[in-house]
Amino acid sequence: MEPGVWESPQHILVILAHPDDPEFFCGATLAKWSRAGHRITYCLLTCGDKGFNDSTTKDMTPSDLCALRHDEQRAAADVIGVQALHFLDIEDGYIIPDLNLRREVVRVIRRERPHILVTCDPQNLFATYGLNHPDHRAAGQAVLDAVFPAAGNKAFFPELLAEGLEPHMPKEVWCSLTSQPNTVIDVTAAWPIKMEALLNHQSQIGDVDKFKERMKSRRTEDSTDENPRYEEKFRVVRYG
Repeated sequence: MEPGVWESPQHILVILAHPDDPEFFCGATLAKWSRAGHRITYCLLTCGDKGFNDSTTKDMTPSDLCALRHDEQRAAADVIGVQALHFLDIEDGYIIPDLNLRREVVRVIRRERPHILVTCDPQNLFATYGLNHPDHRAAGQAVLDAVFPAAGNKAFFPELLAEGLEPHMPKEVWCSLTSQPNTVIDVTAAWPIKMEALLNHQSQIGDVDKFKERMKSRRTEDSTDENPRYEEKFRVVRYG
């Protein structure tokens, strides 16, 4: 069966670091899945309270920016077709993949009980814009460490059992923002939805026209500006 196509509706849980990460990393794939009838839930570890943009947010406090980015993410998630959205509100830039965060992620996984889990690749030190944000790498590390061996094993974090959260193991883990993909999704048809969602993150994108031009450059090398084709790439690990 084609990757990312399932015979029955799936619950897809997306755990990433910041507002706008889901849309930037894999928004077209998520939009495609939503329109195929799958349920999508977001859990964002921070509210992006240090994501200042000199042209739009320089006079805000971190608290003001946090509130704004909550609103922007809700609007973007609505465009994608996300059915539930949660924030852990860890301070932006300070994600550490320690046991406390691992427990929190296991809690989320056991509470949501997803079939499919989406995060990002913790091994990706470099990105198209230079160094990859440490929060991205830390978030991916915390999620992968939570998935295996903890989420499906009752011996890990027994205090979660006392909360009624039974062990649960996703069938597939999709790591976005990866430099070692094994799965490529053609998302050309869903790219306009991704762009519509991203435009809700106004505090982050700056000049809209310049942003649109930057995003056009993400077309595949074998396509043209007149007939662009877009892909999103993942490292997928399957457990069932």
